[in-house]
Amino acid sequence: MSEPYDLIVIGSGTAAQVAIARVRERGWRVAVIDHRPFGGTCALRGCDPKKMLVSGEEAVDAARRMQSHGIEGELRIDWPALIAFKRSFTDPIPAKQAERYADLGVDAYHGLARFTAPDKIEVEGCELVGRHILIATGASPVPLGIPGDELISTSDDFLEIESLPRRIALIGGGYIAAEFSHLAARSGAQVTILQRGARLLPQFDGNVVGWLMPSFNALGITVHTGVTANRVTRTKEELTVHATSPKGAQIAVIADLVIHAAGRVPELATLDLEAGDVAVHQGRLKLTQGLQSVSNSRVYAAGDAAGSGPPLTPVSSHDAKIVTANMLDGADARPDYRGVPSVAFTVPPIAAVGLSEADAHAKRLRFRVNAASVPKWFTAQRLNEAVYGYKVLIEEDTDVILGAHLVGPSADEVINLFALAMRNGLTAQALRDTMFAYPTAASDVGYMLV
Repeated sequence: MSEPYDLIVIGSGTAAQVAIARVRERGWRVAVIDHRPFGGTCALRGCDPKKMLVSGEEAVDAARRMQSHGIEGELRIDWPALIAFKRSFTDPIPAKQAERYADLGVDAYHGLARFTAPDKIEVEGCELVGRHILIATGASPVPLGIPGDELISTSDDFLEIESLPRRIALIGGGYIAAEFSHLAARSGAQVTILQRGARLLPQFDGNVVGWLMPSFNALGITVHTGVTANRVTRTKEELTVHATSPKGAQIAVIADLVIHAAGRVPELATLDLEAGDVAVHQGRLKLTQGLQSVSNSRVYAAGDAAGSGPPLTPVSSHDAKIVTANMLDGADARPDYRGVPSVAFTVPPIAAVGLSEADAHAKRLRFRVNAASVPKWFTAQRLNEAVYGYKVLIEEDTDVILGAHLVGPSADEVINLFALAMRNGLTAQALRDTMFAYPTAASDVGYMLV
């Protein structure tokens, strides 16, 4: 058996990359394992490729909004060319990542990893021994457990399709459903969303989501809320999603493609965690506050696999820094998820950071709410954009920002100003006193806090 590794990393996404770089700086011997191409979800199957496709959507949307306002001619999305543009970014990543591992002196393995003992990982017939093991496997779609499950495509599949189907149904109503429905509808598809909950985007403030909903209507997206998909069937070349309303009404949606958009869970099923003495509860790793396994001190987790913070790329990076501090120096570091912004890249985008109004009430905080739908503000009017609004929660006693909820042009960028303020304890007055470049979306922040 070869000399033990100081660290074995399972997964090759953001958390893995940050952890590997940090421990290699200290001379640790490292192995990395992934059964998929090196690079991870965000770079290959998530945030980055999605945003590449959204770039085409934004261009078409901007041109259509400015029709009869100085712009002539109709633009359309060429789906195969847009997918090729996306691949110009994603295709080189696995090779670049493998080259980076080689440059760092990291041993890279392709294949499914599984524990064979608390300190041993088997991959492709090789048994690796590690002083420390980092689980950074990301997340996978939550099993729907309905007949016809095998007919449902994943978000990964959607990001790779060469030809956009004419009719698309999405099961679920969160980020994926909202983002993909906007993109597919603007690309010419007929789109239907089937959401079990009472509204779309339950992760975001209800008022702000309400201001966004007209954009779904304008795109011709059919939204069914409060319905449960219970089976999918195929007839010739057509798929049918069968769903039921709370009152028992039956809904049948015919589609050429059905996409799973009903949430994701930590990807742990193939790891044989029992053999590694890694405790699990209800499908999630049991971890200390320092992201260490409660049952096997060699094992840590980060990012979506840990399930400790919001399932976002910056959280994966943050988790990796916490984990490596604890492994390298025996520190008692713990993650700090204050002020982590979240965005759904619809067009226009919706964004949030901090507490919702309901959460702030539940904590019995004393706060004021500044909220308005403001499509007549210059930021929206210059773009002929009908969707623009904000809700900001400010604590009465301290003047600190408890939460911010935005929708409209540049919401995905402006939310970072609120995140910066929350993370660093800046008051609403401090933001009001800041002289932002004008006229920009950022310069609206002061007016949101009056």
